[in-house]
Amino acid sequence: MDEIKLVHLFEIKEEQIIDLMNNRIVSKQLPLLSEGFSSEDCRTFLKKKKQLWDEHGFGPWAFLIKEEFAGWGGLQPENGDADFALILHPKFWGWGRKIFNKVKDRAFNQMNLNSITILLPPSRPNSRAITRLGFINDGQLTIDSELFLRFRLNKYQEK
Repeated sequence: MDEIKLVHLFEIKEEQIIDLMNNRIVSKQLPLLSEGFSSEDCRTFLKKKKQLWDEHGFGPWAFLIKEEFAGWGGLQPENGDADFALILHPKFWGWGRKIFNKVKDRAFNQMNLNSITILLPPSRPNSRAITRLGFINDGQLTIDSELFLRFRLNKYQEK
């Protein structure tokens, strides 16, 4: 049995998503989430993520690890790129690389993408983990008045 499953976000109870997004440690890593995450925020969030799937044919998933909701992320369209996001509950932080490899395989082998990006807030300057995965610095991007550092992994330059 596969330890990691990618399922649609709407298959997860809203309370579980709300608890994750309001986790003190997790919310510190999310500069676009400054005011907490309410039930209304969750419904809006889920609607927007479903809209990505409807319009682009891909979007973020929920991650189940050994059948337990661990977080969400994966690929979503961002300024013409497929951007990788990973929001995990701290008790699952050691699973990030395995999840990334699963998503990367989908991106390059099933979706036939040429590259994927990762956006990091400048408050998280330690990019060594993603450069070890083969990502290279690819400039900056502003989203909702927040600056992000962009890194890119090209299909044929991956490690």
